[in-house]
Amino acid sequence: MGPRGSGKSTLLRQRFPEDQSVTVDLLLPSTEARFARQPELLSGVVEQNPGKVIIIDEVQKIPKILDVVHSILSKEKRVFVLTGSSARKLRRGGANLLAGRATVKELFPLTSLELDLSFNLNDVLQWGSLPEIFSISSEDDKRDFLNAYTHTYLREEIAAEQLVRKVDAFRGFLEVAAQSNSKLINASKIARDVGLDVKTIQSYFGILEDTLLGFFLEQYNRSARKRVMTVPKFYFFDGGVARALSQTIYSDVAPGTSYFGECFEHFVICEIYRITRYLNAGQRLFTLNSQDGFEIDLIIETPGKPLVVCEIKSATTVTQSHYKNLLLAKNDFPAKTRFVLLSNDNFSRREDGVEIFHWLDFLNTEFLPQFAHWHGQ
Repeated sequence: MGPRGSGKSTLLRQRFPEDQSVTVDLLLPSTEARFARQPELLSGVVEQNPGKVIIIDEVQKIPKILDVVHSILSKEKRVFVLTGSSARKLRRGGANLLAGRATVKELFPLTSLELDLSFNLNDVLQWGSLPEIFSISSEDDKRDFLNAYTHTYLREEIAAEQLVRKVDAFRGFLEVAAQSNSKLINASKIARDVGLDVKTIQSYFGILEDTLLGFFLEQYNRSARKRVMTVPKFYFFDGGVARALSQTIYSDVAPGTSYFGECFEHFVICEIYRITRYLNAGQRLFTLNSQDGFEIDLIIETPGKPLVVCEIKSATTVTQSHYKNLLLAKNDFPAKTRFVLLSNDNFSRREDGVEIFHWLDFLNTEFLPQFAHWHGQ
């Protein structure tokens, strides 16, 4: 599962060459039409390709085809690889989710650990990290690609799959939601801005989550701090896509500005979200906001390990003012809790009981060994 353009089809072509696999591409209108009329045609494809891996691309387009997959697997040992970009479409289609017979993997835009020496922070903050963006050289073409992505995939396709009834209202919602990216969700305000009711706005956020276009960070409610907010934050899956949706793609992400800091925080949280989802080691991510204005950007909970409470700052030279919230939070968490500041300061150190990391040093220290093993697999 993964959002459109995250590289699912490319990855499968590399992993399973044509002599080892056969692909049923449901993005092709003629193929979709044939299998929509007769899902059982898949049985013939399997019979004609003994020993080959059967790939079904964008399986959510025909949920009933999963019944055929289940039937085949109950009779013979074959390998199927199914890709999808909408969990909601599968659920709404009453799909057979192959309980006990399938594992679910997720694919996201490229991480800094995958890009390695090709990674450039300013470029990724400006344009995001969908794989195709790295094959485009000119800024105008990158901007055109992201605008086309948001128009074609996020708006028209979601509308075509009948996930929403009011297409124009959903388009308005996308822009306003993107402007609220990485902030507390104020459903009432968004509803007023786009002329919809609160329940509809909440359902629209659910659509974004189910189509893998974003994720929620829930509030951490196990600290000693009282009056913790209950409203989650929402993060779009890619910074470039969020900027295109919010109509800020035409402005630069200039270092030293508050906008740079917002984009940097979004980027770091997306990086940690993607890597922890890949590692699948039980990590859970939270945010923390109290009604009196106290805020912690990110809390990482890992089974069997101390809690990690993080502040994220884009500063290149960290001072105590950058981690004052971490100092204020020390009495709100268990004694073994780690308090970490992630920044662009190249000098990693410990001050006042706070671990100060360059953000990439933190990823390398905390996740690189496990990630390298996972990625090699």
